[in-house]
Amino acid sequence: MGRRSDHSREELEELILAEGHRLMAEVGYPRFSAREVAKRVGYSVGTLYNLFDSNHRLILAINSRTFLMWAAAMAERLAEDPEDRIAVLVDGYFRFASENSNLWMAIYEHRTPEGSDLPERYRKQRGELTGMVEAEIAKVLPEEARNKAAALARSLVATVHGHCVFALTGTFALLGEDRPQEAALARVREALAAAGGR
Repeated sequence: MGRRSDHSREELEELILAEGHRLMAEVGYPRFSAREVAKRVGYSVGTLYNLFDSNHRLILAINSRTFLMWAAAMAERLAEDPEDRIAVLVDGYFRFASENSNLWMAIYEHRTPEGSDLPERYRKQRGELTGMVEAEIAKVLPEEARNKAAALARSLVATVHGHCVFALTGTFALLGEDRPQEAALARVREALAAAGGR
């Protein structure tokens, strides 16, 4: 089972993280197993916990990798310099969630144990995406309202997230809403207009 001499600590961490990310994409959070990751990479589950301390820390690392993947996809779309960047943000949210549903849901299904903090490196990785959203929102606000961009971004992400969850779980279909992405974008535009945005 053990291949301890085959990889450096950094290589082994990357191997486990890459395989864990693949497994999460395949089976989703409820069926995710550190033991299965260990089996796939050919190491003991104890080796995983020596590197990541716990299942919680392994999932944090996997979810943070998903945030980096999501931020890269969003940055690529924004780099095309679209005219309606807010619409691109909303579309990017829905698109990433629908194309990577298991990875996306794992971010929200995993709960951090009480008293446990998010390590700084993961906070920074996750901050790339939120920073991108804040920057785009700040651009459409009048100068005197730009100090509210961070708080407004959090609220708007929550709005889009709720619409996206309802869309992916079929709840909106039951409610008779057949254009949830358009509805989310409309709510975002209303909130930005109320804040003086253009």
